[in-house]
Amino acid sequence: MPTYIGLLKLTEQGSKDIMNAPDRIEEGIKLYQKMGGKVLGVYLVMGEYDYVTIGECPSDEVQTAFALALSSQGNVKTTTLKAFTAKEIPSILNKLKKQ
Repeated sequence: MPTYIGLLKLTEQGSKDIMNAPDRIEEGIKLYQKMGGKVLGVYLVMGEYDYVTIGECPSDEVQTAFALALSSQGNVKTTTLKAFTAKEIPSILNKLKKQ
């Protein structure tokens, strides 16, 4: 399955309700799994973002639906990155040669 990295920022609402964040994270993990995803990690981080998530999901469409479901709750804003493994890099670079 494709790998995705989520960069999440708390909204004002999410910051005010921070004490319930662990419960919301668990609910998010359950939803991701229900949608066919596999959570590889959820991290509270310092810096520009508040959380970083790593997961595998069946498709870009399912990942996008999940991100929309999260952001529609009003607690976080999401940015999604599609990630490629080191093993996938040669195949990607080979496509450059064919141009």
